[in-house]
Amino acid sequence: MAEQKPSPAGSTVQFLTVDPDDAGQRLDNYLLKTLKGVPKTRIYRGLRKGEFRVNKGRVKADYRLRPGDVLRLPPIRKPEPGEPPAIPGHWVEELSRRLVHEDEGLLIVDKPSGLAVHGGSGLNFGLIECLRQMRPRDRRLELVHRLDRDTSGLIMVARKPAVLRELHRLLRGDGVDKRYLALVAGKWPRKLSRVEAALEKNVVRSGERMVRVSREGKPSVTEFSVVERFDGATLVEARPITGRTHQIRVHAQHAGFPLLGDPKYSDPRSEELARRLELKRLFLHAHALDFTLPGSGRIAARAGLDQNLETILDRLRN
Repeated sequence: MAEQKPSPAGSTVQFLTVDPDDAGQRLDNYLLKTLKGVPKTRIYRGLRKGEFRVNKGRVKADYRLRPGDVLRLPPIRKPEPGEPPAIPGHWVEELSRRLVHEDEGLLIVDKPSGLAVHGGSGLNFGLIECLRQMRPRDRRLELVHRLDRDTSGLIMVARKPAVLRELHRLLRGDGVDKRYLALVAGKWPRKLSRVEAALEKNVVRSGERMVRVSREGKPSVTEFSVVERFDGATLVEARPITGRTHQIRVHAQHAGFPLLGDPKYSDPRSEELARRLELKRLFLHAHALDFTLPGSGRIAARAGLDQNLETILDRLRN
């Protein structure tokens, strides 16, 4: 795509002409690639408002570019190299409401589903970048552990290096009791209270990185208990004894009871039930943390299920 009226980034309207090599791309995908560093929300807002135009006319995000199309770019500011990404206001408001615990050395946040814990792999920002911008005086904020992007619930963020080191020490042993709520397909047997299966990660299947049960993997143990039974599904509490990637999800699948809403580790039964329930996300929520921290004493944090997950349970009950 050749620029016809070059100008400093963000200062004036710019016009670009579509080259044959760029033809066929969706407009939104092209803009996301071209305007790196600009938040997705800003680009889609501009598309809805008609700020981005093709051949002087308004177009939708899924418009397919054609050779010779003239694309109008509005004045739009791109972050300077090394400048922190702009955090959308709705994430700031959401996280402000989700602070579960705060003391001089530690924050515990109820992370919403859909927010990664950190930026990277095409993401401009994650939870830790949001918190660092929300709390500029906290100059040493660091993630203590991780949650998958689609998993909601409690996550610890250290405010001091000494607290980070101590929590890592506790996590290497059995000093932190972490509990998750998960909705699985099928009738989980009460006698199945422990799944012990070695896990191997970064196994590529159809271009997607997966975790699988393998003799060559690392030892992994998860304890499960039944919380509530439904027709065709069971709400279980999972306690990971080890901390492997996707551990709860893969252990549940290995036992024959995949989590509902799991895009990676599902089967036709779980996919059909999730469709019927209109479940749009992974049903996995870190609901409890319990540990003792020197200088702070015992910390017991709890976070109830998000409303969208409670709605799914109500549908099953009714």
